[in-house]
Amino acid sequence: MNAERHPLLRQLRPALPPPPRPRQRPEVSFIVCTRDRLDVLEACIDSIRAACRAHPAFPAELVVVDNGSRDGTASYLSSTAAISDIALTAISEPRPGLAAARNAGLAQARGRVLVFVDDDCRLDRNYLADLERHYASGEKWLIRGGRVEIGDARDLPFTIKRCDKRERLTPAVHPGGFVLGCNMTMHRDVAARIGPFDERFGAGGALRSAEDTDYLVRAMLAGMAVEYVPDMTIFHHHGRRDRMAIDRLHRDYHFGNGALCLKYVRRAPWLLRHFYWATRAAMRELVGGPRFDQDLKLSHWPVVLMNLAGAARFMALVLIGRPGRQPQAGNGTIEARAEAGAR
Repeated sequence: MNAERHPLLRQLRPALPPPPRPRQRPEVSFIVCTRDRLDVLEACIDSIRAACRAHPAFPAELVVVDNGSRDGTASYLSSTAAISDIALTAISEPRPGLAAARNAGLAQARGRVLVFVDDDCRLDRNYLADLERHYASGEKWLIRGGRVEIGDARDLPFTIKRCDKRERLTPAVHPGGFVLGCNMTMHRDVAARIGPFDERFGAGGALRSAEDTDYLVRAMLAGMAVEYVPDMTIFHHHGRRDRMAIDRLHRDYHFGNGALCLKYVRRAPWLLRHFYWATRAAMRELVGGPRFDQDLKLSHWPVVLMNLAGAARFMALVLIGRPGRQPQAGNGTIEARAEAGAR
């Protein structure tokens, strides 16, 4: 009996679901790494979704890497992914550290342009329009970062970048902070050529910070440009409102930078010039010279001492040969003395 012609059998036959739509490859992948910061992550994701709705012509996906959260982040991401108006992929990376989480995000991202955004940041509504305009030029062999404004007036003005002119990094400028890792973009071919982030660096890693700065140095060594543009704006809600918190972050940044000096002592010896300049500025500070940051009352001495401590830690990691292990006791003593002196 022909089921297509018989009306009763046609009614009894279950309806088949429509074939799945082909999964469109996005132009942009936003990569957000998080750990136990659900209170700020929600606003970050909402801002990315709003920016995508404001500029749908540049289709985007969101990849969120949960780096071991225990505050309900996994449950929130699961429920949000189910209702999100943009593709949202949540993945778990149990290895601790921001660099490991960034690498997990890189492996998952499908977009032509990769955008790293920190979980305590919120995108300007016009972010995607600015991003598309810059990448429409066809120049892809570069890393590009945008403007970073303070998100909450109660937070101290640190980890921001408000320069009003477009500029490119040269060895005369220290790469740390030239492009901030909370607003860093690149073509996926750039990431493929440079490779994964060095997991010894970055928050949660042995070297505390500078996984983004390390990436900039590697780009320069590969002959690529590093560019800052005064738009592509994000707002950083870092939540640090007392000098002690800023001072601690200041020391951590320069701990990582000291490790970079030693890592690239042969390939990028110009980094040592910046250590020399910092030492000279610290000596001048002893006789009334200006501080590293007059407004925040940050000294040059933590720069010098933490650079030395970071270099010592890097050497210990090289000798041990296992990036995840803690340094030997002798080196730990050197670092502890340096950090105590930097306070």
